[in-house]
Amino acid sequence: MALVPREGSSMSYQVPILTSTNYPVWAVKIKSMMDAHGIWETVEPRQLHEDSDPKKKKQALAFLFQAIPEDMVLQMADYTDPKQVWDGLKTRYLGVDRVRAAQLATLKRELESLRMNDGETVDEFVSKLTGLASKARSLGYELKKLIW
Repeated sequence: MALVPREGSSMSYQVPILTSTNYPVWAVKIKSMMDAHGIWETVEPRQLHEDSDPKKKKQALAFLFQAIPEDMVLQMADYTDPKQVWDGLKTRYLGVDRVRAAQLATLKRELESLRMNDGETVDEFVSKLTGLASKARSLGYELKKLIW
């Protein structure tokens, strides 16, 4: 049975809380939820130089503050724009370009040294590969598909 809202009704979402290890998945979920609520354009406008509705900005800011730990809310309390909060979190968890490049280099070394262990199933090995690909994608890099 699928959860589908009836016309005129609203759907509620459980807002995931950001932790020190879940930023990539958290960001995808939050972006999707904000888009579903019509407030994502306050972070990334669909059209260049589009000013977003002040009410939507306040909703987006409240939504983001609900999705981060309390100690981080206090650190971001001076931000009045949801884009500032989003960019601040992105920088904090993904780092600046040099840090991201170092993380990608580490992932590349892991990929190059990855070997299938004795007793390991193909599914387990593919899961490791998929995990590395997901980490690379979360850093803004797409692994090229191998052609056999």
